[in-house]
Amino acid sequence: MEKVREQLQVRKERAVLVAAAVRGRKYHSDNLVELTALARTAGAVIVDRFQQKISRIHPATYIGKGKAEMLAGRVKKYQADVVIFDNDLSPAQVRELEKVVGTKVLDRSELILDIFATRARTRQAKLQVDLAQLEYTYPRLTRMWSHLDTLAGAAGGTAAGAVGGIGTRGTGEKQLEIDRRLVGKRITELKRQLAGIDKRKLREIAGRAGHYKICLVGYTNAGKSTLMNALTGAGVFVEDKLFATLDTRTRKWTLEGNMEVLLSDTVGFVRHLPHHLVASFKATLEEAVNADLLLHVADASNADVFEQIKSVEAELNEIGCGQKDKLMVLNKVDVLENAALLESLQTVYRQAICISAKTGLNLDKLTGRILAKLRGADVTVRVNCSAGNGKVISFLRANAAILDRQYLDSSVTIKATLGRNQLSLLKRFNPKTLQVIENS
Repeated sequence: MEKVREQLQVRKERAVLVAAAVRGRKYHSDNLVELTALARTAGAVIVDRFQQKISRIHPATYIGKGKAEMLAGRVKKYQADVVIFDNDLSPAQVRELEKVVGTKVLDRSELILDIFATRARTRQAKLQVDLAQLEYTYPRLTRMWSHLDTLAGAAGGTAAGAVGGIGTRGTGEKQLEIDRRLVGKRITELKRQLAGIDKRKLREIAGRAGHYKICLVGYTNAGKSTLMNALTGAGVFVEDKLFATLDTRTRKWTLEGNMEVLLSDTVGFVRHLPHHLVASFKATLEEAVNADLLLHVADASNADVFEQIKSVEAELNEIGCGQKDKLMVLNKVDVLENAALLESLQTVYRQAICISAKTGLNLDKLTGRILAKLRGADVTVRVNCSAGNGKVISFLRANAAILDRQYLDSSVTIKATLGRNQLSLLKRFNPKTLQVIENS
């Protein structure tokens, strides 16, 4: 039975899905709906669903021996290759369940990691997923593979058979210890490589200091990439699957009056996103951390939309974005069948904008709201800077209405009208003086 752990992917495998909830705790009747979408995204063929309430979490099998034996019967009946739990299981629980059901057992976190592994395209994303997988696997190495036996240092006394050769002789080293050492070294190396990428990413973000930065955040498959394409023509990959893209893309978005902002699309969130992934994708999530405005895109057609919004807000709090300026965007209203659900959403999120990124419905209203946030109330300013300070002059040309311009020696004084919220952006270019002379 040990060999069932050698292959962790679920592509094309026949899967039985399991969701267990402890009585008395908050219970979602649609627990298996999202797990089904995750499993299908990973490529599994769903053959059965097993939803149970349990009195307590059993330390050995999570669901208890009796229910585990019931599960084994269903695995046999449907000839399943894998059992996928919506719950997070301990390594011991996975091992015991595999003994009982006779096939591979994965938990929710492992399934999500598998999906991320298939979706990673860039070197950064691949490194991030590798790190998350190894950190998840490290404490689960014990008895995961059949070769984890104690090996004599000299393999029975023959030098040729020594594991690792010189320096490994004596009482012997367990293959488990060797694997842990190798995994530990690989984790260290991945962290070193990602640290270098993180530094470059942070320098990249710092180089955008003169721009207003908007970041799309939201539950996976809420339509963020479709909205990104609709607003900027970025050509971001779009697919009706969870985690269709893992890589952050940033594009210039030109608004009314030639005002330019930077719009970034980020990896989607999901309920109980594994902490290893949140940590590994730190550089990717920096886009949200450093944004001036977050567009929270929610799928208004999803019956579980309120829970999805809460999940995203919880993750944003975790990465330090809870207090950021946010605008709620209710997407997919063109396919919404439950009018009462939309009414409830608009009652709770009164400032939300209802759109369809696919058809373009109300994108003009969204753009207008963003412009208002970007500008704020109009103010008239007098700016003095060096005539060679092209950044100040270019910023005012692109974002302000220039009323007057006077040159004296090597300096230029410009009188212009712009939005109050843009003053902080203008100050980043270090003009000699910036004076507000009139408020609207």
